[in-house]
Amino acid sequence: MTYLQLAAWFLGAAVVLAIALTLLARGRGPHAGAVALTVLVLLTLTAVFDTIMIASELFHYAGTQLLGVHIGLAPIEDFAYPLAGAVLLPALWALLRSRRTAPGETVDGAPSSDRTRA
Repeated sequence: MTYLQLAAWFLGAAVVLAIALTLLARGRGPHAGAVALTVLVLLTLTAVFDTIMIASELFHYAGTQLLGVHIGLAPIEDFAYPLAGAVLLPALWALLRSRRTAPGETVDGAPSSDRTRA
């Protein structure tokens, strides 16, 4: 199995689970802007720190198992794991948050009838 195949399975499972968690959260999924910002930050951190670790020879990849696309020294396959975390963890958070709120309440605990229109 190549690194790309492993990453695809891992990322696919995370996306399917995130969709299921969002549905269980009664459609109150995570805010798309927050998820996008999280993805951007995690991918940037992955590029920087993986490049440093690979340059320091802390680990290496078998070249025959890689796709050959790199960002810095980090192979593209390495970015599936932070991407999966950035998709899955906010969905889990949304599910846990939705279970804390009673029907008819907003996330902050106020009754939905107390909301004012802006």
